[in-house]
Amino acid sequence: MHEQQHAPVSVDEMAHAFEESAGPVDLSPYAVEDWVNMAIFWAMAACVFLQFFTRYALNNSLAWTEEIAANCLVVLVFLGSVMCVRMARHISVDMLYRFLSRKVGRALELLVDFIVIGFFAYTTWLMWRYIAIVGNERMVTVNLPRGYVFYTVFAAFALMLARSVQNFIKDMINEKTVREQANETGVQGI
Repeated sequence: MHEQQHAPVSVDEMAHAFEESAGPVDLSPYAVEDWVNMAIFWAMAACVFLQFFTRYALNNSLAWTEEIAANCLVVLVFLGSVMCVRMARHISVDMLYRFLSRKVGRALELLVDFIVIGFFAYTTWLMWRYIAIVGNERMVTVNLPRGYVFYTVFAAFALMLARSVQNFIKDMINEKTVREQANETGVQGI
């Protein structure tokens, strides 16, 4: 990774930096799962706030808020993983790629892509089997089936599988791999 060099900024420039127009906002790096994830995050935040408010301000806690917030967190984690797969942001050991030639490193990345696809295919299948066994259970405090949560986790694994296949195809046809593009673009995504 390369380090960014920034020019020194005076205190006066910093004070007036927020007065400048930022220009149009680019939403192109974001996909559908990012927006769904954001909505679930705010639903979870609302449940946690409601739990805090009813417990400490009203001294009469709503029991269902904890369970809904916990289930939102489960969904948030797995849908967030879809975003990480798409943007090649999962933690990985890339030290070895620095010492290998470009051709060998690219072959190793394709092998890793193939292994990841196999892993997500297997976990998607396992989640489908898990839903068949316990999908009809009910939540404890809310009379809703836990299958709602399980199906979203299943959908997240299926989306991770689809995004992994998409990354594999990009790695096969593009000059730069998805990981190389992610390293170059930084936080914004690819």
